[in-house]
Amino acid sequence: MKRVSRLATVAVAALLAAPALADMPKPVTDADYAAVNLDEAKLGQLLYYDKILSGNRNIGCDTCHNPKFSTSDGVSLDIGEGGIDLGPARHPDPNDMPEQRIGRNAPGLFNLGAKSFTIMFDDGRIEADPSRPSGLRTPMEDEMVRGFASVLSAQAMFPVLAQDEMAGNAAENDISKFVREGQITGPGGAWEAIAARISAIPAYKAMFAKVYPDIAAGRPIAFTDISNAIAAFVAFEWRSDQSPFDAYLRHQGDLPPLAKTGMNLFYGRAGCGTCHSGPFLTDNEFHAMGEPQLGPGRTERFETNQRDIGRYRVSNNPADMYAFRTPSLRNVTETGPWGHDGAHTDLRAFIRYHADPVTGAESYAPQATFPAGYVAAKPDWAVWNDPAERKAILDAVTTPPVKLSDDDVNAIYAFLETLKDPAALKGRLGVPAAVPSGLPVDH
Repeated sequence: MKRVSRLATVAVAALLAAPALADMPKPVTDADYAAVNLDEAKLGQLLYYDKILSGNRNIGCDTCHNPKFSTSDGVSLDIGEGGIDLGPARHPDPNDMPEQRIGRNAPGLFNLGAKSFTIMFDDGRIEADPSRPSGLRTPMEDEMVRGFASVLSAQAMFPVLAQDEMAGNAAENDISKFVREGQITGPGGAWEAIAARISAIPAYKAMFAKVYPDIAAGRPIAFTDISNAIAAFVAFEWRSDQSPFDAYLRHQGDLPPLAKTGMNLFYGRAGCGTCHSGPFLTDNEFHAMGEPQLGPGRTERFETNQRDIGRYRVSNNPADMYAFRTPSLRNVTETGPWGHDGAHTDLRAFIRYHADPVTGAESYAPQATFPAGYVAAKPDWAVWNDPAERKAILDAVTTPPVKLSDDDVNAIYAFLETLKDPAALKGRLGVPAAVPSGLPVDH
């Protein structure tokens, strides 16, 4: 009788731990993605890896989103302009020292071509908005031009305007000069200058004419054409829906026992699935999770603080203080460091902290992976080491704490490993051997 009773208890416990069917996402299908023109994607591949889009012709999109690092860069906060090499090996150019680190961690690019991704960046400063002439809400407001095919297209090209990312310092080149003077769109603007660089290369001109009939008919290449092609490449190259978890949802395979335990925790008691919901494991909403603040923050040049107040900077809603967009967890085990500023270099430790940030903050030891040989002018941990600033970050947390054991954390990690998609991690078109500008390609 005792053995039967014990087995019944275990069975009931397992049943209670398992998620309700309604909590599980539906399998991903082709209908979840926008269609991609392969020729457009191939053109976008070349542009993505071509440094000609940066002000000083020394940085490509792949500098911070490289397949070597699973479409991220392998560091907490990178250096853009003024850096040489990739990832942890990136280091300052002694002839052009960087002014500061980039303020946020480079996120992975998986599934950004899916229709449900209508908000971009950690603070959501670019968002689909059919009520606006451009179809987008961005920091440029009414200056935002029409012609971007998607929010991904618009997002993909804003880094070219950022001084520390791709534009370069003021007066170093024509692009940075236009940006500094506020000339972005229209004749004599930064985007037109970039389009002119591309138009001057015969190979690019021919490829654009092949992909876009109105360009073949005589319309000049526009900046939006460049960004649309890059968006097509990102959508095609890093579509990710062939993981073991996808097979499980399609009833085409099972998960290892530990991963299944982790899945039950994820969608059950741990509460992860509340925010990391849907087929891409994100609700695309904003939540304050008490992440330690690291680096220069997200501030204007005239500001002296190093805060990153997240969504509040966009919405001006006090409820959005220190709230950041829920990231998708596809291939998450491969895209560290983790957090909006990469303040966690251990994913298991991050899982535990994320479940109970206020308690986690008590034992958190500053950690980060930085490019080699660069010492920031301002202390990286200045905000987090300020008791008042730290309290403000933690006071914004509204999610209930969840206590996780070591076994729980290991099980959730095992589940997250089933989100790895080898085909997406490898990429489909790969890194081109060369690009039409003749500039070097990082391999």
